[in-house]
Amino acid sequence: MLVYHAVFLALVAGTTLFFASLAALNVQYAERAVRERTEWLADRIGVDDPEELLAYHRLGTAASQLESVVVVGVVLLALYAGVFGGAVEWVYGAVGNDLLAGVALFVGSTVALQVVSLPFDVFDTFAVETAFGFNEQSPALFARDKLVGTAVGAVFVAILGAAVLFTVQAFPEWWWVAATGVVVAFLLATQVLVPRVVMPLFYDFDPVEDGSLRDAVEDVFDRAGFTCDQVYVMNASSRSGHSNAFFTGFGATKRVVLFDTLVDQMDDEEVQSVLAHELAHWKKGHIWQNVAASALQAAVLLFVASFLLDAGWLYGMFGVPEQPAAGLLLAGLWLQPLNQLTAPLQNKLWLANEREADAFAVDVMGGGESLADALADLTSENLGNPFPHPYYEAFHYQHPPVPERIRYLTEGDES
Repeated sequence: MLVYHAVFLALVAGTTLFFASLAALNVQYAERAVRERTEWLADRIGVDDPEELLAYHRLGTAASQLESVVVVGVVLLALYAGVFGGAVEWVYGAVGNDLLAGVALFVGSTVALQVVSLPFDVFDTFAVETAFGFNEQSPALFARDKLVGTAVGAVFVAILGAAVLFTVQAFPEWWWVAATGVVVAFLLATQVLVPRVVMPLFYDFDPVEDGSLRDAVEDVFDRAGFTCDQVYVMNASSRSGHSNAFFTGFGATKRVVLFDTLVDQMDDEEVQSVLAHELAHWKKGHIWQNVAASALQAAVLLFVASFLLDAGWLYGMFGVPEQPAAGLLLAGLWLQPLNQLTAPLQNKLWLANEREADAFAVDVMGGGESLADALADLTSENLGNPFPHPYYEAFHYQHPPVPERIRYLTEGDES
């Protein structure tokens, strides 16, 4: 059993420390690069105060990594102090029905992690984001959003958890195959439900009205050979000053969403270029590629989990009753570090798709200057770090770094 504990701690604690060290390396790299490229940042990106960008990056990284270390520490304490094992025994004894007890355990674990993360969320919103002028939330709105978000998350966890546990009961030998189908169905459903049902609980979505923006949207749709009546502006500014845009859904459920902050910060041609990039993910089949990649990833993880669920040592390590829900949570702790460490392999598909989407935008817009300007605006307005360390980039970036994208889009030597 000591060997299992040693390997487990090496995976969980070791991976956490590895990524904390990688984040620190990334901060140091950014400090050097930003100071060396101050002129380029000012001329091309529009960053007049590089020290502000560095301070935001430094503080945000420190807070994020501290949260990761604390959360992992709390989880390990709960396991080794017998808290988790006692909770499993109590839940199954109190509920009676194994399926419902498993769902309760999933939901309870989710809520517990939310509670542990709450102080860090408060600090991020009211210290970091407020200090740099991004936060637009009052304490009351923040509390309301946290309660609603936790409730929605609990519902999603309950539905997915119940479906997976049912496959474990119904197909003891091949449950991981059925569970993979459940996960894929869930991912497809969220593509439709999240923007249509969940996000309206937090934001207002107004159709793009007639005017120059509507004309610009319809023009880029025509150029891209794309049809979609559901184009909305989301009042992101009610919560944050950050800007973005996204495309979601499939078939008749396709929806394009622009943050109001993005519309305010960019001219119509820049908005068109951002839209052209987003539309490429549909036109080039990236959405289905990502679904297929997620299905493969889920299948591999669930296949490995199927062996762990039958391993007595998995439960014996922490004195946990041998129940499928508890086994899945424990298996997740073993598999999450492996999933993180293989991220560079997963990110290769995303990076290839993002490069293809940029190329599509160049074709649609007849050049890349407008998208390059849009990327510069997004980086400047969001105080993004344009210079990630190559190792950090490999594990965390699903988009090429901004200088690389601008260089490709403009085919110049400025970056």
